[in-house]
Amino acid sequence: MPILAGYMVPHPPIAVKEIGRGEELKIQDTLDSFDEVARDIAAMKPDTIILTSPHSIMYGDYFHISPGRRAVGDFGRFGARNVRFDIGYDDELAADICSVCDAEGIPAGTLGERDPALDHGTTVPMYFINKRYTDYKLVRIGLSGLDLNTHYEFGKAIRKAVDRTGRRCVFVASGDLSHCQKEDGPYGFSPEGPVYDEKIMSVMGAGDFGALTSFDEELLDKSMECGHRSFTIMGGAFEGINVETTELTHEATFGVGYGFCIYHPLP
Repeated sequence: MPILAGYMVPHPPIAVKEIGRGEELKIQDTLDSFDEVARDIAAMKPDTIILTSPHSIMYGDYFHISPGRRAVGDFGRFGARNVRFDIGYDDELAADICSVCDAEGIPAGTLGERDPALDHGTTVPMYFINKRYTDYKLVRIGLSGLDLNTHYEFGKAIRKAVDRTGRRCVFVASGDLSHCQKEDGPYGFSPEGPVYDEKIMSVMGAGDFGALTSFDEELLDKSMECGHRSFTIMGGAFEGINVETTELTHEATFGVGYGFCIYHPLP
C-alpha cells in the first residue's frame, strides 16, 4: 500500500499556546495550517506516522531511526513542562526500514541513540496532530550530513519498507525554512533567506520532488535553513508517484520561514 499522504510542516515552539502565551496569535496562518494538516491526517486514519526531524539524533554519515517501543518528551526547555508527550513507536516498521537500507547499502539504523527524549521538531507537529488524531504509532527519523541524493534514496527505501509491510502510513516532513529573514530575527538578515524560501515554496508547491536534490549547498548554508533534508527524504518516498499538491501558507513573521504543503497520491 502506498504512503497515504505527505505533509511539509514547520516546528516553531512559539506556535504552541502554552509557550507562545499570546505571541502565537501573530502567526495565525501557521496555526490554521497546522489544524488543516491535523484534520487531513485524522481523515486518513493512518496506522503509523513517519516523521523526519532535523532535531532528532543526527550523525554526519548515518540516518538514525529512533529505537524501542515508546518515547516521552515535554516542552520544559521552552517553559511549558506541563505539556507532555508519550508516543508509541512502530518498531516493526522501523526494523523493516533498517532491513531495506541494509540490503541497499544505505547507512541507517537504530544504533547510537544519545537521547531518547522526543525533540521539538517532533513534538510541535504532534501537539497539533494530537488535537485531532491520536490512534497512531510513530517512526521518528533524524537527518544526516550525507548529500541530498542519499537523503532522496533513503526516502525511496522508506517507501519500499512501507509497501512491504502494508502499513497505512502518512509522512510528516518537519522542518523550518530560512532563519535569517529579518534584522530582528534570531540570526539577523541575509539575502539568501528570502531567496531560499521563495525557491523551496515554489518547488514544494509544485510537488517537484526531484528538484530538491539540485539545490546549491551554499544557498542552503547561507539561508540557515533546517528542513531541506527532511523534505528531500519525503520527496524520495514519493518518487515516481503523481501527487495532488495543496500549498497552504508561508510566513516569516519572526524572521524564520514556516511553510506548509499537503500531498495526496493520485490514483
